[in-house]
Amino acid sequence: MSLRVSYNTHEFEDIDIHLRTLRDNQQFEDNDGIAEKLGISSATWPLFGIVWPSAQVLAHYLYDFDFANKRILEVGCGIGLSSLLLNHLNADITATDYHPEVESFMLKNTQLNDDPKIPFVRTGWADEVTELGTFDLIVGSDLLYEDEHIEMLAGFIDQHCKAQCEIILVDPGRGRHAKFSKKMATLGFSFEMSKPREQTYLDKPFKGVVLRYSR
Repeated sequence: MSLRVSYNTHEFEDIDIHLRTLRDNQQFEDNDGIAEKLGISSATWPLFGIVWPSAQVLAHYLYDFDFANKRILEVGCGIGLSSLLLNHLNADITATDYHPEVESFMLKNTQLNDDPKIPFVRTGWADEVTELGTFDLIVGSDLLYEDEHIEMLAGFIDQHCKAQCEIILVDPGRGRHAKFSKKMATLGFSFEMSKPREQTYLDKPFKGVVLRYSR
């Protein structure tokens, strides 16, 4: 059975970002067993292809953010709404995710928006060496699924941060961001937390937070 997809548009004032996503979180296709070899189960396989509320919050936050002259990395980008928006706004954006299907979906979505290809590297947070280089700004949404992700994500971010760097993460409230913030403090990052101000683009109120780190 082939994947079923949906097409939808996300509005940022007078800018429209068009997305081709999975139709729902019941979709699955791993004919060559690539995802299985990477440890991605059939239950978690579709998660990359849905636009989650945290991803919308991050994209709207970044739309109003001063990202001029910054080299930006989106970590665990999934369908990549923030990367696609920043790319459309001519930002210097690179994206990364562990899922083997993310790059092909992102390429199709850049084409949908008549934009240039986004540099993409498929890598995991546990990878000791990547081809990504270092960045001025690192962003991501809904990344702290498991306790083990705290150390892994902090290490991955630290590896790819310039000496002076900012990180913006949106967390839906999975109960791990306090431990993550403590870990980031040991790496020299100061921290502030806020609630997203305007949420009219969401179907229901967002209970999570925006986490901002800098050093």
